[in-house]
Amino acid sequence: MLTGIHVLLTYKCTNECDHCFLHCGPWCEGTFTLHQLRELIREIARIPTVDTVYFEGGEPFLFYPLLLDALRLVRSAGLKSGIVTNGYWATSPEDVELWLRPMLDMGIADFSVSVDDFHSSKGENSPGAIAFRTAAKLGLPCAEICIERPAAASRAPAAKGQPVTGGRVLFKGRAAEKLTAGLPLRHWRELTTCPHEELAEPERVHVDAYGNVQVCQGISIGNLWVTPLSQLMGEYRAQCHPVMAPLICGGPAQLVQRFGLDVAEGYCDECHLCYTARKLLLPSLPACLAPPEVYGIGPGQ
Repeated sequence: MLTGIHVLLTYKCTNECDHCFLHCGPWCEGTFTLHQLRELIREIARIPTVDTVYFEGGEPFLFYPLLLDALRLVRSAGLKSGIVTNGYWATSPEDVELWLRPMLDMGIADFSVSVDDFHSSKGENSPGAIAFRTAAKLGLPCAEICIERPAAASRAPAAKGQPVTGGRVLFKGRAAEKLTAGLPLRHWRELTTCPHEELAEPERVHVDAYGNVQVCQGISIGNLWVTPLSQLMGEYRAQCHPVMAPLICGGPAQLVQRFGLDVAEGYCDECHLCYTARKLLLPSLPACLAPPEVYGIGPGQ
């Protein structure tokens, strides 16, 4: 059951983290306008099962006035909101309060901040850590996002279909290209499930300013500027989607077999093989595998 909409407010970010699912960075494009957000949130309100709208990216605080208005729109629609940020703006506790006080009455149910060494090597003095401590002091419901380096001991991954807030790297996006060297591999024929997303009945989808509705980053089920989001979700049938259907049937290994893809023998995990297979399929299925920026192709890549 769909309960969350994750709005990729922008693909632009202060960092180009090696573990980023989306190939975000300082030169990326694809930022919502206020008009688009009004249209989107009106449409989200028509989906009765949705209760929370997340704003993430990229880095949503790069467009702070837009983020504030988006939070107001969500609150006016009677929905809860969440924010995912790297906390780059947290130069001191006093400054964090300046940024966050206007948000305190906006129904924020989750304020997640990156505190791992992908974002800063300063530990407890990092901007993310300062943002987390100060936000908690202000009473915001907070979570730390701490993704471990692939060589490190790993905690259990997030529950299937839920945001990744800790544990091991998922090898999709830039991580599949930057962080896999020298790691143990499994034969691609063993990778027969999707362990991280509920593809048949998604609990969340990601939407971007281009209109892509992504069940997993880079797998689009339609364009909400062409077909309203409520209609897209009401008509969604995973078994009719050329990428989703084989993934549900037999994971990324089935995707490889279905399309006869020429892949290497070994991969770190299911995400690594899936991302690699999808990138090979991108020229033939551009509408289903969108946007190309998620695959490191396009403006700012």
